Amino acid sequence: MNTTGNTILITGGGSGIGRGLAEAFHKLGNHVIVAGRRKQVLDETVAANPGMSSAVLDIENAASIRAFTAKLVTDFPDLNAVIHNAGIMRPENLLDQPEELTDAEAIITTNLLGPIRLTAALLPHFQKLPRATILTVTSGLAFIPLAMTPTYNATKAAIHSYTQSLRYQLQSTNIKVIEIVPPYVQTELMGSQQASDPRAMPLVDYLNETINILKTQPDVSEVLVERVKPLRFSEQNGPEKYTAFFKQFNDAMAAPH
Repeated sequence: MNTTGNTILITGGGSGIGRGLAEAFHKLGNHVIVAGRRKQVLDETVAANPGMSSAVLDIENAASIRAFTAKLVTDFPDLNAVIHNAGIMRPENLLDQPEELTDAEAIITTNLLGPIRLTAALLPHFQKLPRATILTVTSGLAFIPLAMTPTYNATKAAIHSYTQSLRYQLQSTNIKVIEIVPPYVQTELMGSQQASDPRAMPLVDYLNETINILKTQPDVSEVLVERVKPLRFSEQNGPEKYTAFFKQFNDAMAAPH
């Protein structure tokens, strides 16, 4: 991926990793469009980064995605990259779930159906361009689940699989597909306490390492910072060691801060 001279849409771009990536790409000379549900948050992000643009997007609404994309490519005909960063992560007690499964369904709609629908809407436009890039944001939890967030893990594993298939199907096109795999990072994804959790990677460190990988490895397919590699490759040591690591990891994450 060329890290300069792009017009990049970043979903969930008003906070956390999304805002961090938006500001990093903006500083590199890209035209960044941050998208999300909360207009006030988007406005604050744009105000702090002159030249950045914003667009309100309800990622849970299929019809909204189609209308959003049609307007987006009209307003920004040079749009040639998307970072599928929008996501929600909620703990679930599988022994005591409400009948409606509201949280699980919202997580699936936002984290899995959202990127699939937006990719489908953008592909006709991207195929007309000299070059384009689709970046998905998954998680180390796609490879070793955090038991307290089962549906979140499942959606990230599904997006990892979808990304691999997408990359294979687009290999003869002008569209590059990259997967960004964060570890546990100091954001507010699971609440304000996460932003200061010493077990999480500082956000600025994560962003610096991620951008450096994209700048120095233009043909990278998976962006893996060092901190996420034990999760990404946790199965390579065989099932017994994986099982032991799974228990150790979940016991440590379940322990009170």
